This record gives sequence, structure tokens and C-alpha cells, in this order.
Amino acid sequence: MAGGAYVVIALSFGLAGGIVGKIKGSSFFIWFIIATVVPVVGLLTAIVYRSERDELRRLCPTCGRVCKLHDALCVRCGAELEFPDEALASENAAVTAR
Repeated sequence: MAGGAYVVIALSFGLAGGIVGKIKGSSFFIWFIIATVVPVVGLLTAIVYRSERDELRRLCPTCGRVCKLHDALCVRCGAELEFPDEALASENAAVTAR
């Protein structure tokens, strides 16, 4: 009976961690696994983890795709990206500016 209670608690923490991870722009499945295997610590880590939507962005000079500022290669065309002179606002800042 005690093992069943642990499974329910672990799955609840896993679901919460997955939802928090997805809200922050990361993978639901990865955060679900982390928060299920290590329930309390996994959920707290998902909460403290940086949000992908707060990262500054830039345009790829070759294809024009909007990439994260820290990306070294464009995922669309494979062009090597140098550090830009100016950065675009983050996704969250662009949404709130509207």
C-alpha cells in the first residue's frame, strides 16, 4: 500500500514538473521524467530553471530565421552565426509590447 502512495505522489510531481517545464518553453516529457524520478527536487528545479521565452533573439543573416542569441548555428540553414551588433527583444517582451 505504501508503494502505491509513492507512485501517485511521484506521478503528481512529475505532471506538475512537466507542466512547469512546458510553460517555460522546454520539453514536457523531459521535465516529467526528472520530476517523477526525483519528486521534490525535480519540481523545484523546473520552477527555478530559466525560461526559454526570456532569452534575447537575433535574425539569421542567411535565411532570416529568428534564433536565440546564444545559438552558434542556424537550425534552418546551418549558417554559422557571429555575435550580432544588436539583438531582438525576447518573446515575452515582444508579447507584452503589443
